[in-house]
Amino acid sequence: MSKFLVVALFELLSRVPLRLLHGIGALMGWLTYWLSGDYAARLRENLGRDGKGRSAEELRAVLRANVTEAGKSMAELPWVWRRPLEQVLAKVKECQGWELVDAAQTQGKGLIILTPHIGCFEVIGLYLGAHTPMTCMYRVPKLAWMDVVVRQGRERGQMKLARADIGGVRTLLKALKRGEVIGILPDQVPSNGEGEWTPFFGRPAYTMTLVTRLLQTSGATVLMCVAERLPQGAGYAMRFTPLEFTADASVTLQINRAVEAAVRSCPTQYLWSYNRYKVPRGVQPPAPTGAA
Repeated sequence: MSKFLVVALFELLSRVPLRLLHGIGALMGWLTYWLSGDYAARLRENLGRDGKGRSAEELRAVLRANVTEAGKSMAELPWVWRRPLEQVLAKVKECQGWELVDAAQTQGKGLIILTPHIGCFEVIGLYLGAHTPMTCMYRVPKLAWMDVVVRQGRERGQMKLARADIGGVRTLLKALKRGEVIGILPDQVPSNGEGEWTPFFGRPAYTMTLVTRLLQTSGATVLMCVAERLPQGAGYAMRFTPLEFTADASVTLQINRAVEAAVRSCPTQYLWSYNRYKVPRGVQPPAPTGAA
């Protein structure tokens, strides 16, 4: 499929009302769940790790809702990426904690926004980039033409992208030194040498150490941000929460705990199907539980 065909398809779908796209996405989510055994098994396994205190019926209800929400997350991309920016921003119906962003920027040391795979994390960078210079790290798609589509959708307003490589890290550091805002997906599996094994919902997960390095260099403020998807295509509710690190645990562990708390606040919209526990190429697998 060529870049021009994808762009044309995205442009066509962007004209569809968000509520209808979410309805289409719900069907897509269930089709994917029924047709892909690996996808369904991973979703059930990962979701089960957050099952403490939930009955079997409650877990089934969360699973059903999650399948639907995962489909919506894909179907809404053309709308978020191709609609006029002012229309996308108008769908942010609630924004809690913006005063934390203002307070961090007055300190002049930069601001790191962590956006886990919850809800519509795509809208967060666009919203921030409409108010202040914003640089987000992203993993370059394997297909060059898809990279063009991604950049066209994300690099709007004052929003810019930095590749997930050493050059991208330098770009993030420069932005922080200017007192600007950067965005990172804290629950994305890093490459070999860029992470450490840290518990996430009770199982070792290879977790990026990038935030630790950025903090040591910049002294920036760190906030978590989630954009929860509202029912019936009504839009999104965005919430900023502070992260204050202590000396009694590693930064990666404290970030994972913060992500867990964010997920538990909105379990139906977390991307449970993401292969969070994979072992990247060249990385030594974690020691078995109980090993010396």
